Amino acid sequence: MYWPELLLKKALWQTGVRYKSPEKPLLGKPENSLKKYKLVIFVYSAFWHGYDWENSKLAIKSNRKFWIANIK
Repeated sequence: MYWPELLLKKALWQTGVRYKSPEKPLLGKPENSLKKYKLVIFVYSAFWHGYDWENSKLAIKSNRKFWIANIK
């Protein structure tokens, strides 16, 4: 099973986009940074996999019915 962040890294590399995993902590803790483009990429896969679901579902503020049904 591939995690979304690994699939993204593979796709970026295959298309010639070179990235780095941030060495120093950046605000929000992004998974990848593209310094050339001054861009950071966030992939919050734990949310989609329902990790720590009992606590995570409390953080959903909008469209709760839809998201809770989809993640379950």
